[in-house]
Amino acid sequence: MPEKRDFYDVLGISKGAGDDEIKKAYRAMARKYHPDLNPGDKNAEERMKEVNEAYEVLGDAQKKARYDQFGHAGVDPNMGGAGGFGGGFPGSGVEFDLGDLFGSFFGGGFGGGRSANPNAPRQGGDLEERVVISFEEAAQGCTRQVDINRVEPCVDCGGTGATKGTSAKSCSECGGTGQKSVQQRTPFGVISSSKTCTKCGGRGKVIENPCSKCKGGGRVRRRSSVEITIPAGIDNGQVLRVGGEGNKGQNGGSAGDLLVAVAVRPHAIFERDGYDLWCDIKVQFWQAALGDTLHVPTLEGKADLNLPAGTQPGTVLSLRGKGIPVLHGGGRKGDLHLRIQVETPDQLTAEQRQLVEQMRRSFPGTSLVAPPKTPPGAGDDRHGFFRSRRK
Repeated sequence: MPEKRDFYDVLGISKGAGDDEIKKAYRAMARKYHPDLNPGDKNAEERMKEVNEAYEVLGDAQKKARYDQFGHAGVDPNMGGAGGFGGGFPGSGVEFDLGDLFGSFFGGGFGGGRSANPNAPRQGGDLEERVVISFEEAAQGCTRQVDINRVEPCVDCGGTGATKGTSAKSCSECGGTGQKSVQQRTPFGVISSSKTCTKCGGRGKVIENPCSKCKGGGRVRRRSSVEITIPAGIDNGQVLRVGGEGNKGQNGGSAGDLLVAVAVRPHAIFERDGYDLWCDIKVQFWQAALGDTLHVPTLEGKADLNLPAGTQPGTVLSLRGKGIPVLHGGGRKGDLHLRIQVETPDQLTAEQRQLVEQMRRSFPGTSLVAPPKTPPGAGDDRHGFFRSRRK
């Protein structure tokens, strides 16, 4: 298997390049190797895949930081890794709740107050992931499989934490209440208070035969795949919330959500402005002078555009409804705006030069300096000022 190239070399930039430089380099490479601009070129297709992979890493601040520190190993999905903040030990498959851990230290609370009920339902935490899609996929919508490391009930013990065939038993220290009564002598007399039982952690039950898979925790971190639907019209940086696909809850609590940040690769020729698209179109000077029917690119294929005679450089022509679909807009779309750039040929044949010379001679002489505009009120000669000046 060939060694993977350095991502900075792929984009032709130096290590430490900023976000703008990375994006600019990607756009340049996309223009060079985009399949639409290199039909049938397998080498260009492979280079484009390499460019997309490099941008997916260097265009993400977190992945870029890992890549800068560890190289390809830092962003290799096959190596796995901890997802987010959680209890447990790397590689053990065991998950515990940090709230329970702190509860064991501060079980009685300040002033002897009762701690939260550890057997109450708890909602699972949210998870965050990121997907990278193409410009066209953002415009048309698509589906993606997102791999997540999610906390779920242990399958071996059914989430009880006890070895299959056994169950938790009432705590002998607190009698199953989860609290222990404590008496303390003070200058004001004997004060009675309660504190969380340290043996059972306030649950009122102890597991004598813990599950070997989850080590008695009842939950494990498991890698899962979730299919998400990305709606047409989504923009770079927007976040999708997928309900119930986060960490699973405890004690009958609801699951958290999966938050998916969407990153959209820049396009080789289109620029997005809200739901509108902008594109530069080059025409020859004779087309601008005489007018023509142009076949211009859109996200849906080629479209005809009428170029009026006498079109000037910088003129903007628009195609209604050829932009980006409005997100949840019921089929509405933005517009496509085309900036006209008139190309001046730098090489002419003898015949072409003769024709241009004939055209030049057919026009009256012109000055390179435009005449000054008539100032406001110059036509008003009621006071005879300009009449006196002409005498």
